[in-house]
Amino acid sequence: MNLRSQSPAPDRTSAVEHGLVFFLCLVACLPHPARAQSTNRPPPAATLGELRQQLTEHISQTRFAAATWGIKIVSLDAEKTLFELNAGKLLKPASNAKLFTSALAMDRLGPDFRIRTSLLSITRPDRRGVLRGDLIVFGRGDPSFAARFNEGVHTRSLRPLVEAIVAVGIKQIKGDLVGDESFFRGPPFGSGWTWDDLAYDYGAEVSALTQEDNVADIEIKPADKHLQPCRIVAKPDTSVLTFINRTVTLGADRERMIAIHKLPAQNLVYVSGHLPLRGTNHIDAVTVHDPALWFVTRLKKELTERGVNVAGKVRTVNWLNETYPPGAAPHPVEIAFVESRPLAEIVARMMKPSQNLYAQLLLLQVGARAGAGESKPRDGQSPGAFDQTTEQRGIGELRRFCGEIGIPKGEVLLDEGSGLSRRALVTPNAIVELLVFMNHHPHADVFRQTLPVAGVDGSLRHRMKGTAAERNVAAKTGTIGYVHTLSGYVTTAAKERLAFSTMLNAYDADAKPAHEDLDAIAVRLAEFNGHSTETNVTH
Repeated sequence: MNLRSQSPAPDRTSAVEHGLVFFLCLVACLPHPARAQSTNRPPPAATLGELRQQLTEHISQTRFAAATWGIKIVSLDAEKTLFELNAGKLLKPASNAKLFTSALAMDRLGPDFRIRTSLLSITRPDRRGVLRGDLIVFGRGDPSFAARFNEGVHTRSLRPLVEAIVAVGIKQIKGDLVGDESFFRGPPFGSGWTWDDLAYDYGAEVSALTQEDNVADIEIKPADKHLQPCRIVAKPDTSVLTFINRTVTLGADRERMIAIHKLPAQNLVYVSGHLPLRGTNHIDAVTVHDPALWFVTRLKKELTERGVNVAGKVRTVNWLNETYPPGAAPHPVEIAFVESRPLAEIVARMMKPSQNLYAQLLLLQVGARAGAGESKPRDGQSPGAFDQTTEQRGIGELRRFCGEIGIPKGEVLLDEGSGLSRRALVTPNAIVELLVFMNHHPHADVFRQTLPVAGVDGSLRHRMKGTAAERNVAAKTGTIGYVHTLSGYVTTAAKERLAFSTMLNAYDADAKPAHEDLDAIAVRLAEFNGHSTETNVTH
């Protein structure tokens, strides 16, 4: 259904009764905790006119004068627009872009799709378990080799691969352990990601061989003695990172201050600052450069612990490498494989905490499948030269998907899958069209279950608690510099199902967190006692 309409003119603002305001202010000053939280907030809207008036008053506050609001609210039941403002304006979506990525993956791949990681070799192990050649781990972007998929236990992450290698009968590998990440073609970062994001966990490098979210958790502990360096522990333990420890343990009365500095495309980490003696540990995380190398380095260590000896070295192959000249060596064959968790679980673990790496991996997964059989170089090009990256193919498939939904060309301008790009632009109209489409999709229930739920889980677990929106609003959050978004589903007090998109751009929140202003709109919708089919609303 197409719910594009002219913005309804809001009802005129009614006068506030001064006596009521004075009474509420007196109540708010009383010491009782329950009374201390009372405000002059108007009661839930009983009519559509009142709802529009309340929303208009909220977004018209003077503190938003320099900002831009984009809002679209529709009834899924009545197929009617309840409220809109700048619904056709292109705005930065931040992580609301993940709505498109998850819907695309769900539509193109299906919730039961699993990502295959292959173990390849030119030969098979002999009767003594000796593999006389390289063992190649060919990745296809499975993110589930991670503690977050294994109850937070790092030692379980690569266990499926170790078990698969042992099950094939391999006891010794005479050649190298090779990590092949050539399934994805393109740079290790999403388009539009900025360099100062790349040291943080939300800007981790992308690889077809991914484990532990391509991030090492860092725990910094105070030493046992005054003026001694703090202790740095990486989880999981890794030799890939090198730490330059410039920390010191100071007196117990000193405040804690730790700074971590890591340049992109390096694995050198500078840690400075101080912790108080007998103080609490500092927890942080840093990205790991060349995650495919980290993958096979860690795999070799775990194989050794399991009794499988690797005589050769660890190395990696990417899309720019030519492993063998054409015809110079036989093509390796799959001798074993491991499959990922179902796509539905991966999408949920991407959407609820807003995991950028997983979003980009899913876009690349769609791009790789869409480009299967279309990757041959043109005449005159060398092997490995291709017209498009996997990311570009994924974006091309996303554009086709948006066209199928009915979103006009030019209303979804994404160039990567996570929303971390500062170039991304989307209209509230497009987001709501997507939400409406997915509400009728064969995988509608699965899609909705992947969204954070207010007051329950994900990026909404601490928001809207104690309101009508708690356990009701299922929506995707989004935040980057001066950008704040929230889009999803809500059921009103009158049991009407709504889809909404609220986008606040160019807003510097100084008085209170900006997400409270987005939440206030969602709560108003959850409290709404009226119905969209009212016929006595002034337009």
